[in-house]
Amino acid sequence: MSDETNPEATPATETPAADVPMEAPAEAAAPAAPARVADPKDEDTLVLEIPHGKIVIELRPDLAPLHVERIKTLVRRGFYDGTPFHRVIEGFMAQGGDPTGTGTGGSDLPDLPAEFSSPQKARFQRGTLGAARTNNPDSANSQFFIMFAPSSHLDGQYTIWGKVTQGMENVDKIKRGSGGSGMVQGPDKITRARILADIPTDEA
Repeated sequence: MSDETNPEATPATETPAADVPMEAPAEAAAPAAPARVADPKDEDTLVLEIPHGKIVIELRPDLAPLHVERIKTLVRRGFYDGTPFHRVIEGFMAQGGDPTGTGTGGSDLPDLPAEFSSPQKARFQRGTLGAARTNNPDSANSQFFIMFAPSSHLDGQYTIWGKVTQGMENVDKIKRGSGGSGMVQGPDKITRARILADIPTDEA
């Protein structure tokens, strides 16, 4: 979808017998804050920070491995930090991922081949993330869109690479555009994008 094209074994510890006196420590240590337990899914979880709060996205390498790898590569470069949601259409979708904010920009990496899913496997529902492209099916690069509502006419026509699992209420607050194109004046921007596996446990 572009501006030209309208288009989810620790050892046991011994316990002292009850009748054995034990000295109390002079000063009890403060309990440590619980750490986030690492989960293999963290590598395939994207966290976007926008002015309205966080958006947590489940990446779908089972549907689009090349697109997911591209997203992770760009996120780890800091590519998406500060990029706007330049095209936002009420009841349809919010599009971002273009540093130029024009809808014509992308990364310095090659365009990606289409990884379209059949409607029987995955559909464009509320919260689905898709890869934006031009009329050429193999032109997706860095731009993406998040669906506000289901859009069956996109099924099988655009690559689905993720879905929002938390923070959809924040997606709903993204500033809308005007006119048929949905271009936004003074758009909301992604403050920071990170893969959950890269976020320190005391921040998660």
